Amino acid sequence: MPDRLGDIDIGLLMAFEALIQERNVSRAADRLGVSQPALSGRLTRLRTLFNDQLFVPVAGRGVTPTPRAEALGETLPQLLGHLREFIGPSPHFDPAESDRTFVLAAYDNPAVMIGPDLVTALKRAAPHVRITFVLPDPETIIPALERGDIDMIIGLPRMADEGLIGRTLLTDQFLTAQRRDHPRGNQPITLDEFCAAEHVLVSTGGGGYTGPVDRALEALGRSRQVSLSVQSYALAPIIIAGSDHLCTLPGRFLRRFASMLDLFTPPIEVNEFELYALWHPRMRDDPAHRWFRNLIVEVSQAINDQPATRHVQ
Repeated sequence: MPDRLGDIDIGLLMAFEALIQERNVSRAADRLGVSQPALSGRLTRLRTLFNDQLFVPVAGRGVTPTPRAEALGETLPQLLGHLREFIGPSPHFDPAESDRTFVLAAYDNPAVMIGPDLVTALKRAAPHVRITFVLPDPETIIPALERGDIDMIIGLPRMADEGLIGRTLLTDQFLTAQRRDHPRGNQPITLDEFCAAEHVLVSTGGGGYTGPVDRALEALGRSRQVSLSVQSYALAPIIIAGSDHLCTLPGRFLRRFASMLDLFTPPIEVNEFELYALWHPRMRDDPAHRWFRNLIVEVSQAINDQPATRHVQ
């Protein structure tokens, strides 16, 4: 049996609804905002489609439905109700009432930089919403964003070429950290001291021994001694606090550990650090996702506006 679904449209269903409720062609046409000939044309199409008269004229009393029309009329309200829901207004998101879980992929550097303030803001605006921080897996992050398993990634601009939508969250300057009571003292560090010291380098990919600091030194014809490479940002301050190594990282990260470290402006010019929020285009118009990313931007902007020289020598 051929599929006749393509022969019907919402206009025909609404004409049927008006006729079975009004039982009068003139009133049904006024209700739909169409002319009587236009409504008669729709009724002709309905009769052809269902091979039934559907509505029979009654002298002085409009029209009356046939048994087939009455049977169809019993299922029509539910059908039109589903269609009205389908094409209804965009879903509403109320953060104060929502219990949604947002998943944010971030290495521990950006998580430490914005995580504490984000959690506070989230609890204040959306007390029932939950947030999950996960480490980004370069092999699976794009498919995870496409599927919606991860809402956003806090990363670097270089990921924007994967077709993701990105926005700068904050910019930052690099600082150099050493432990309290370091043998060299707590005076500003010179370039010679910097190059002679042993350094810890954070390599998120694992096993790297060079980074932006080394490229800046190379431009000056200098180099440093990177004797330890760690994959975790969070591990670096702990190692620094218990050794004579130095470490140069984004300042807003290091300032979270200012109670256990001395912080210095490095003796070289290192390019500014930029932190990006990235998400998949399929989530652009989702109201909950839009609210969440706007909250992250607001929190990051507040962090960005804070003085950047606290505890720096």
